[in-house]
Amino acid sequence: MRVFTHRTTRKLALVGALAGAGLLLTACGTDDGTSGTEHGGTSATSSVTPSATASAPAAGADSAPGAFNDADVMFAQMMIPHHEQALEMAELADGRAEDPEVKKLVAAIEQAQEPEIRKMKAWLKGWGKPESAGHGSGHGSGHGMSGMMSDQDMKDLAATKGKAFDRKFAELMIAHHDGAVAMAKDEQKNGSNATARKLADDVVRTQSAEVDQLRKILDRL
Repeated sequence: MRVFTHRTTRKLALVGALAGAGLLLTACGTDDGTSGTEHGGTSATSSVTPSATASAPAAGADSAPGAFNDADVMFAQMMIPHHEQALEMAELADGRAEDPEVKKLVAAIEQAQEPEIRKMKAWLKGWGKPESAGHGSGHGSGHGMSGMMSDQDMKDLAATKGKAFDRKFAELMIAHHDGAVAMAKDEQKNGSNATARKLADDVVRTQSAEVDQLRKILDRL
């Protein structure tokens, strides 16, 4: 019995020692950054990377990084209500426009200008500037607001339908686009922010092409 007890005691002592060593190694692996690379390192990387990836688009979406000046701010502040009125004019085409080419142009205006409004609002927010420049109603009275329709112009457009609407819409949108192109050209000359100047380039290119298209529409109506 003494031999059995002695061996049993030794076995228990050996098991206890091995268990203690295992716990010690586990503790060391947890505390040491190198030893825990397989588990701790991987989990740390996976927890940081997704958060950085997810935040990158939000930080960069519609932003205008880099230096900016007063001309950039004015361009955005003036072009936002200008675009908004173009969208109001486009909305009037629903149920009133008759010409297929006019309808197609209306869709193109909505597709281009809605995202541009969101971009410019994001710029101003990022720059710490208000969306409005405080130039009153904006119907042609503010600096750089050329081409804006009056309330009466909008009422007259809404009162027409069919071919009469198509002609009125084309005439008013030509003037409206000409005003936007003039504002964009001013930004091209005086702005300093690369993203804002790129949008100005887009406005000049697309709206000048649409003016040509609208003039052709008028010629055949």
